[in-house]
Amino acid sequence: MNNLNKYSKILTQDETQPAAKAMLYAVGLTDQDMNKAQIGIASTGFDGNPCNMHLNHIAAEIKGKVNQTGQVGLVFNTIGVSDGISMGTPGMRYSLPSRDIIADSMEVVMNAQAYDGLVAVVGCDKNMPGAIMAMLRLNRPSVMVYGGTIASGKYKGRKLNIVSAFEALGQKISGQIDEQEFKEIIKAAIPGAGACGGMYTANTMASSIEAMGFALPYNSSIPAENPHKEDETERVAQAIKNLITRDLKPLDIISKKSIENAVAMVNALGGSTNAVLHYLAIAHAAGIEFTLEDFQRVSDRTPLLADLKPSGEYLMEDVHGVGGTPAVMKYLLEKGLLHGDCLTVTGKTLAENLASVKAISFEADQKVIHPVENALKSSGNLQILYGNLAEGGAVAKISGKEGNIFRGKAVVFNSEQEANAGIGQGKVKEGNVVVIRYEGPKGGPGMPEMLKPTSMIMGAGLGKTVALITDGRFSGGTHGFVVGHITPEAQTGGTLAILEDGDIIVIDIQNKTISVDLPETEIVRRKQNWKQPPLKHQKGVLYKYAKTVATASEGCVTDKY
Repeated sequence: MNNLNKYSKILTQDETQPAAKAMLYAVGLTDQDMNKAQIGIASTGFDGNPCNMHLNHIAAEIKGKVNQTGQVGLVFNTIGVSDGISMGTPGMRYSLPSRDIIADSMEVVMNAQAYDGLVAVVGCDKNMPGAIMAMLRLNRPSVMVYGGTIASGKYKGRKLNIVSAFEALGQKISGQIDEQEFKEIIKAAIPGAGACGGMYTANTMASSIEAMGFALPYNSSIPAENPHKEDETERVAQAIKNLITRDLKPLDIISKKSIENAVAMVNALGGSTNAVLHYLAIAHAAGIEFTLEDFQRVSDRTPLLADLKPSGEYLMEDVHGVGGTPAVMKYLLEKGLLHGDCLTVTGKTLAENLASVKAISFEADQKVIHPVENALKSSGNLQILYGNLAEGGAVAKISGKEGNIFRGKAVVFNSEQEANAGIGQGKVKEGNVVVIRYEGPKGGPGMPEMLKPTSMIMGAGLGKTVALITDGRFSGGTHGFVVGHITPEAQTGGTLAILEDGDIIVIDIQNKTISVDLPETEIVRRKQNWKQPPLKHQKGVLYKYAKTVATASEGCVTDKY
């Protein structure tokens, strides 16, 4: 018996399992195939989203290349949610739960079918952490393949991306553009296949997962429609064969140091606050202790170097143009900001992978990545805040352009929909702190992203004079003075639940605090009078999610309690 198919041989070599073998003959396997490693190729491809529309094709290409290497590729599919389509609607409540459903479904198929290795072909935001969580639970040889970033749209000589569409709504409401121009921007914003083009959540997770060692070099920065994206399918097939041969598994690769590499990459590139949730969940799946304090520690030592959207000027396609993710990683390694001795899915260490890579050049006329000496910010953009509004922690995304302190009167909304209506009706003024509550993991439920209200604020020209705080999440496309993931959330009786219009909110980035300027006696009095609202859903997926989900400060995992 071939020891390279140690899981599938349970079904293919056991004479007491004739039905299993008969079914495999039925799908076209031969006697020779029964002695080969079976590779599950999980695709999150579906037609209704540019991030995922091309993934089934990539999965099919990988299957062909896997078969050519003497393995058996078997494609299966799992779900995806298009955040861009569901944003600002009730559908957005399903986005974060989809991460854990993806992890669960990959775990189920891989274990039920006894596949020997996993190649996960993924696109949109929650696909990637879901796949990594599954890999760590399974602990079988695995590689993640990101479908790549989208090309930029064009309108009147300027580049567009998904956030351009949301900000155009605010511009239309405020009278800066008319209906026709609004429509033209919408039509031009997204030209084809690929994930949202800035350093939003998809590109944040892809680049940091590559830094963590779970994707092949250049996978995260090759654009979706670049010819090299299809070329890498052969590299993927060879990589999974090497991992199977060496029996090199995810728990052999991941470590606290490799997660630190991922978090350093997030901060250097100005990545999404969602990375905090996802790496907390990934660490949980790996059984590694990694907390909010670890995020702050890595952020403190990692300068913000990339001038990427949403806060900057450039897109992921521009990172590819100046050498790709490995060129950035090589520079970070040379500056002592990454651990080079961490193992990766190539079977080599990070330093070995980067040995022949040329570090990002600062002599060339490129402004995408800045040198450490001229960093956009001396520390990372992710900041962890505590205070009487967030005893369990909160996450701010600070590029350095917002300032270090914001003090203003609260304008309180009990849902994102209320906030969107209020912003559109002019209820938010300069100097206000917009409070959006009951949008946390349990209260949402599903902790939806607040890209629509933040984009409307930006589009209305209030981005530099208004702050926003919430127990919900933010899209990677969000920018401005914003604080999310506030824990405890309003639904469980956090201080956020008892805020009133006019309360003075103080956000102090330098001291890493977020608080309401109220006497403790008043906070206690209000909490005594507060009544917990019923869950918004009483059955189905979102009810199960609300009943099982951990806090944002624990990664919103659903297998902890």
